[in-house]
Amino acid sequence: MVISHDTDVFISLITPHKKGYNNYMNLHDKIFVAGHLGLVGSNILKRLQDMGFTNLLVRTHKDLDLTVQADVNEFFLSEKPCYVILAAGKVGGILANNTYPADFIYKNIMIQANVIEASFKSDVKKLLFLGSTCIYPKQVPQPMSETALLTNTLEPTNEPYALAKIAGIKLCESYNRQYGTDYRSVMPTNLYGENDNFHLENSHVIPAIMRKFHLAKCIETNNWDLLREDLRNTPIAGVSFSSSENLILKALNDNGISVKRTGSSQHLEVSVSIWGTGQVRREFLHVDDMVSGSIFLLTLDKESYKSNTRPMLSHVNIGTGKDITIKDLAETLKDICKFKGTICFDHTKPDGPKQKLTDVSRINEMGWSYKILLKDGLRQTYNNYTKKLSSRRSV
Repeated sequence: MVISHDTDVFISLITPHKKGYNNYMNLHDKIFVAGHLGLVGSNILKRLQDMGFTNLLVRTHKDLDLTVQADVNEFFLSEKPCYVILAAGKVGGILANNTYPADFIYKNIMIQANVIEASFKSDVKKLLFLGSTCIYPKQVPQPMSETALLTNTLEPTNEPYALAKIAGIKLCESYNRQYGTDYRSVMPTNLYGENDNFHLENSHVIPAIMRKFHLAKCIETNNWDLLREDLRNTPIAGVSFSSSENLILKALNDNGISVKRTGSSQHLEVSVSIWGTGQVRREFLHVDDMVSGSIFLLTLDKESYKSNTRPMLSHVNIGTGKDITIKDLAETLKDICKFKGTICFDHTKPDGPKQKLTDVSRINEMGWSYKILLKDGLRQTYNNYTKKLSSRRSV
């Protein structure tokens, strides 16, 4: 499947009088994409480049630490961006959230507060803040509507991260109410796609399961060259691409990929362990659709955005409005990766909420909906992952 760019959004930026879009954003406006190396930020940056924007600002963490207020203020006052897309932050799955709760709440709050305040001080015309649907309570009617925010207690496994993202929403709303700024918030469901984080220790569910199946397939097909290239590209704690086979197999076992030899033969039985029961349901959105929806919301004119939101309830969900069990997701990924072994579910590990499905009626009514079917997006993501490994091997 070829995933094309959103032509309608592109036309809206270069057509002066298209109804529903602001008329003053042009291809030479300076846009700061904070978090341009992450899953969403990198794809937003690429889309803007493809659309012809010529004045895009990016900084690596080494060049600009967004948690340091003085440095952020200096950068904004010096560069004076017209628009800001705030995609920077510390992200991760259940394991990472459980292991580093202080990092998740502190770093995200500091980044958001510094960037939003600096945007105000330097007269940024419009800011788009990217959050997460984990902002909604653990016990919440499904699908999750924007009105569910702050109606109950949060899911404990990612409460620090969720609180930080809620703070980001309220910062945007508070500046809008007090100063008349135009800061908007979009809450995506679970994302996946090109440039995702495939580190087994701190990745989200799709890249974690996908990579496990890929490594398991390498073992069962005895393709050690490809496996070592995978380790060279994305290391696993305790081993390197040059480690012995036995040491690598031990590290894989520690990460849920078990290898057994049957009898006295050399035949290998490979199994992949996945956290939880597999019965919980999750919704997934391809990053290309997330980019399309983000640019749609960024380019929507102020009055149209305000007419579909409220001053203290201004965030907008973005997703597909469809979900799948983790078990069915795993079976789909197993088929795509061509892994022949077995799947085991570790019931001793946390599942998280039973269901997390977003109500996307608000953004649908604004005029946007997703395009990429889950199976097509998963196949594209895996193909991109393996192509990158193959290209590295040929260098």
